[in-house]
Amino acid sequence: MDNERETIIIVDDVVTNLTVGMNSLDTVYDVFTAPSGPKLFAILDKVTPDLILLDIEMPEMDGYEVIQILKASSKTSNIPVIFLTSKIDPANEVKGLDLGAVDYITKPFSRELLLKRVDLHLLLERQKKELLSYSRGLESEVSKKAKAVVELQNAILMTVAELVECRDSATGGHIERTQKYLGLLIKLAFDSGIYNDELREWDIGLVVMSSQLHDVGKVAIKDDILLKPDKLTEDEFAEIKKHAEIGAAIIRRIENSTSESAFLKHAEVFAESHHEKWDGSGYPYGIKGERIPLEGRLMAIVDVYDALTNDRPYKKAYTHEDAVKIIRDGQNRHFDPLLCGAFLMSDAIFQAADLDASNSTADYNELRSTIKMVANIMDIRSVSENGRTDTIQLYLRLFIAALLENELYGAEVSSWDIELLLLSAQLHDIGQMGVNDKILSKSGTLTEDEYEAVKAHTEHGMNVMRQIKDSVTNGSMLYHAEVIAGSHHEKWDGTGYPNKLKGRIIPLQGRIMAIVDVYEALVNDRPHRSKKTHQEAVDIIKDLSGTHFDPELVKVFIEREREFERVASK
Repeated sequence: MDNERETIIIVDDVVTNLTVGMNSLDTVYDVFTAPSGPKLFAILDKVTPDLILLDIEMPEMDGYEVIQILKASSKTSNIPVIFLTSKIDPANEVKGLDLGAVDYITKPFSRELLLKRVDLHLLLERQKKELLSYSRGLESEVSKKAKAVVELQNAILMTVAELVECRDSATGGHIERTQKYLGLLIKLAFDSGIYNDELREWDIGLVVMSSQLHDVGKVAIKDDILLKPDKLTEDEFAEIKKHAEIGAAIIRRIENSTSESAFLKHAEVFAESHHEKWDGSGYPYGIKGERIPLEGRLMAIVDVYDALTNDRPYKKAYTHEDAVKIIRDGQNRHFDPLLCGAFLMSDAIFQAADLDASNSTADYNELRSTIKMVANIMDIRSVSENGRTDTIQLYLRLFIAALLENELYGAEVSSWDIELLLLSAQLHDIGQMGVNDKILSKSGTLTEDEYEAVKAHTEHGMNVMRQIKDSVTNGSMLYHAEVIAGSHHEKWDGTGYPNKLKGRIIPLQGRIMAIVDVYEALVNDRPHRSKKTHQEAVDIIKDLSGTHFDPELVKVFIEREREFERVASK
């Protein structure tokens, strides 16, 4: 967004309110004031604002009449309107929302509250405009859309791979480098006429992208082993070796839940076979020769080359020349002799490789598979939370349907792409990937420092989402994911984290997820406690209405609690 200031019009028949509003907002926005409805329409002939703050009780023309005129005109119908009122009356509030208002602000208002609420709604409007702009002309811009989605998918894959990799501090950058090396080796093989019949059947970009997940099984290896600086014992090495089978199992589990799994099939093969050896002495299955999938034989070379030429806890980096000699010695034993020959004839290309990441091409629908994969990997880290993201999606769908039926927060909810929100919600706890597994699985009470480490997952989650958004053309598709990750532990009374937001300043997505997240946690076992009954969970949420949770949302939850119970019992 450029530096142009957004415009707000404040409409109120009380001069004091206009003055307070002007003084609160004019350092950030261009502000116009109008003492009545007719004066507002006179301003609108010359100015199109980004937001209107509209008093309800005014002589000559009240706020309800004004908003009806605004919404009836194509010129002004899309301008968001926030009502200003000195009275809290649920019936009138519902009436205003039905007429198209996006929110209410109670008078007298504080500068800080007014500014935060205005900031929030203008942010929502900017995001809506981004999504609207993205959707316009969609059919005529299929290739552009596909590029944006593939960028996003690839960024998510890269971020997941980096989250796995960051647990093994010795292998920083390994994923990105091996991805690039793999692309080079495939090209060398093709140019040399090696395995061309099979390579011609591949979408090479898709294969290279999927290789990022070759070490995803390490997510299930305990930190004590993964981070050990000394030589591993025989038992510890046996545990590390399991990552190949675990990685393939993780990916197979995701494949079984989606029809859009072409890139996952390659990812599964990479994960399972990249430690097999040509002479049959590798793992996990000890297969040999061309029975080892081509993906695994390719990755075996680039994986070892990268490991040799970079520092590890047990050794310093080898020179390129020494690494090449070791790989040459492994020809016919460790490595496919034809692929190894192609590497050895052109090894200088690897030494001079530009390691900037590259993009590839894949189906839009595979984005759903990618996010599903991330969610499953998150679940894998805790056996007690297996399948948690799927259940939370079902709860959210129930909740949003109830909000639309009850017309509660209807204007905001109806502006959402519901499927995109449900998809994004699977990433709400992605920040937990950065929390030590000893803390996540601890059965006793957390220490103060441990609790602070757990709380940090919300900020980790937001940072992950921002990292992905910043690396792609159309990051707006992850707007809901960032909002939910950062706000689902805020509390209605302002005692939550990470920002101690209060009341309706907390984004609606976060307020909904707060109830869903707590209910799901209560009715399932956790390391530190046994699960509660459905009724016990309902009673706890009732008791926390108005302190932990938005009281209006709690009412909706109570109305639909039997539907939640049916989902929980499956």
